[in-house]
Amino acid sequence: MFDDWRGYAHDVVEATLLRRVFHTRYTWLGVAAGFLMAALVAIAAGWLLGEFGPLPVVVLAFAFGLGLWMLRDIEVAFWGVLGIIALLPFGSLPFKVGFTPTFLDLALLALFGLWFVPIMLGRDPDWRVTPLDGPVLAFMLLAISSFVAGLSHGALTSYLIRHFAEILLSIAIFYVVVNLVRDSERLERLLRVFLLVSAGAAVLGIVLYYLPDDLTIRLLSALGRFGYPTGSGVLRYIRDDPELMQRATSTSVDPNALGSLLNVALALATPQLFARRPIFKRVVLFPLLAVLVACLGLTISRGAVAGAAGALLALGVVRYRKLLLLLLIALLLVLLLPWTQGFVSHFLEGVRGEDLSTKMRFGEYKDALILIERYPLLGVGFAGSPDIDTYIGVANVYLIIAEQMGLVGLGVFLLICASLFFRFWKRRSTARALPRLEPLWYGLHAAVLGGLGAGLFDRYFFSLDFHHSVTLFWILLALATATTQLVDSANAQHSESLASGLHSTAWKDVAGVAN
Repeated sequence: MFDDWRGYAHDVVEATLLRRVFHTRYTWLGVAAGFLMAALVAIAAGWLLGEFGPLPVVVLAFAFGLGLWMLRDIEVAFWGVLGIIALLPFGSLPFKVGFTPTFLDLALLALFGLWFVPIMLGRDPDWRVTPLDGPVLAFMLLAISSFVAGLSHGALTSYLIRHFAEILLSIAIFYVVVNLVRDSERLERLLRVFLLVSAGAAVLGIVLYYLPDDLTIRLLSALGRFGYPTGSGVLRYIRDDPELMQRATSTSVDPNALGSLLNVALALATPQLFARRPIFKRVVLFPLLAVLVACLGLTISRGAVAGAAGALLALGVVRYRKLLLLLLIALLLVLLLPWTQGFVSHFLEGVRGEDLSTKMRFGEYKDALILIERYPLLGVGFAGSPDIDTYIGVANVYLIIAEQMGLVGLGVFLLICASLFFRFWKRRSTARALPRLEPLWYGLHAAVLGGLGAGLFDRYFFSLDFHHSVTLFWILLALATATTQLVDSANAQHSESLASGLHSTAWKDVAGVAN
């Protein structure tokens, strides 16, 4: 779709004053310009080193190099978005430009810019239309309506403006992805990158979990320059009680946020076990799955584990029956191994509603239902509740959407998800004829299902405070939609080839009769 981007970038570079200077016949002027640029870079680097230290300078230099690479290939911009979501989701610039943009903000803006510029220049061949375009647009418009209506009882703060804009940007990425992913090769590359960075986050989470606490605190506190928390609070425990089990966080700050990433990554990667041509060799795939499972367990995120288990169970029932045996073996190991008993007890306490966290969630659910009952149509918006005895905030994606956007907004969201899975169900037999595409197709839908399942217990996939998780959910939903479009295209091409073959055979029969 964006093959002309390199040509456009080349034309821009050719037209710049810098290129004219360096290619001028006055060699001394080119040399002087080169020295001037080097001096400016040295001054800037020296100021950054003195002001912020070496780590921010190295990170910014890497980000600058990555930005230049993005200009050559929009796919690299997509890689950057996925990498930041997994490895540095809360990272921000160490200085302000009126506000402090996060790395994810900048990467998304770069991706949107690289996608939109060719459209403006008329170099985009066509706009891919999907059945989900209308519902997604309706969901965005309803969010804006609820946001504006909610300002009647809430203050319009810079925090609210910024984070709501991030939510809209996360939802709008749906259109970028479905228009960007038009062939299975690009799809495979993007999913390889996502699984690798997710496994990287899992490895980092495991390493930080088992390092001495003082060293882990020091390492994670080094990210304080980039907007991360510092001090002993970077270590997380069940109910924030150091006497209880520690929880893995990697660089995701919150263990449940890390669990939401590993949940969808595990669901996406599992069908590759049964693929004829997996996107990774088995020698890479098995360790990748192992670290995802291990780190997911160390997060002790009951919602994420339940979401992943439900998605894998659905995969086993619908397509991969051997997976049911693997799940049974895994369940027995978790129940019998001595070092998993703490997690089993914590999980059972949640199921029975015995622990404090679960009781608090039940209280949140009750309060959320009261708020929804009072404002059922469009909710109360994103600025806050108009009533002193209610509040916005509940560990459930569906209830928080209903709080902020009403039952209408929740209905549109459920319509989007139902449309996605309805299209999936109708194309199961078609996908079986595509052995290369089918495991990716199943994996992406399982990842979305895992996110929706975890949404029953957590709010991360629709939260102003977790921009990266919201972005990840809509990317996965868009990739699942784009993969269904690829299934349809492959089926259409196959039908055309059959029709062409039948036409050719019929013509030969007629020609034979004529002779």
